[in-house]
Amino acid sequence: MSTPCDLYRTVRLIRRFEERAIELVHSGVIIGGIHPYIGQEAVAAGVCAALRDGDIITSTHRGHGHVLARNADPARMLAELAGRSTGLNKGRGGSMHAADFSLGIFGANAIVGANGAITVGAVWAARRQAAEAQGGPVGVSFFGDGAVNQGVLLEAMNLAALWRVPVLFVCENNGYATSLTVEDAVAGTITGRAEAFGMPAVTVDGADPQVVLDAADAAVRRARAEGRPSLIEYRTYRFDAHHTWEHGSGVRYRDEAEVATARTRDPVAIQGARLSELDRMAIDDEIEALLGSAVEFAIGSPRPDPAGALDHLYATGMRGRPGGG
Repeated sequence: MSTPCDLYRTVRLIRRFEERAIELVHSGVIIGGIHPYIGQEAVAAGVCAALRDGDIITSTHRGHGHVLARNADPARMLAELAGRSTGLNKGRGGSMHAADFSLGIFGANAIVGANGAITVGAVWAARRQAAEAQGGPVGVSFFGDGAVNQGVLLEAMNLAALWRVPVLFVCENNGYATSLTVEDAVAGTITGRAEAFGMPAVTVDGADPQVVLDAADAAVRRARAEGRPSLIEYRTYRFDAHHTWEHGSGVRYRDEAEVATARTRDPVAIQGARLSELDRMAIDDEIEALLGSAVEFAIGSPRPDPAGALDHLYATGMRGRPGGG
């Protein structure tokens, strides 16, 4: 089980990684912008702390936090965002498609709601190959409130329930699908979606890393023991923009007082308050050094060679032909 220091280290790493990434967006090193995860760090940290080696996660367009919480190398992750050949996916995935199969990270996904089906399929296949009936991994599918009305996600829940696939569906309800409020988008309740398929489902505070971990740990233990899915709706809030494009656009859809109120429950501050000042400062210094090196690594790494643009298109290693003919 993770210690208070472990949880603080993860939320602090995610927060400072995102802040450094935003700086690189503004300086032009990261082209195209990112979807910041600032404010939601507790969910990634707590849920991933409940997993073990061999478990599988899939993520979303706002996926840096999940990838980092699953122990991906921050330097290679930052290089991926910067489109460098040393990135997790050789600079070909970018911000919204980072993956590391060696760590059970089966990819972020820019298609809203699509990763649920990937998780269910991957876990089902892995457990079919396992020697024992209860062997194989548990999976976690992260998604936002904007995904709960997507047909593919509901189909994935249905199959997981029918086939008893141990997937934890994690809804990060930050209140907005881009700028559309959850009240204007979701009829009924988010937990009701899962309950319709006979899944256990709960709504949990998503700002406190320890509360997130406790709920995730219970769900993951149940998944291992019973081989069945469940859903946790974490109530969270993103402090920054939906996308860094907003920083210079002037678009406004949230009241500043609402954002200020949400910031009074900052996951980094909540977890940091559980540590001594000495421990907190030591971790902060460790993270600053780590990310300083990561920025240098990313900026100093080469861009992919255009001559290899058709490489890695097929799992078999077959190379695509110029012109697509």
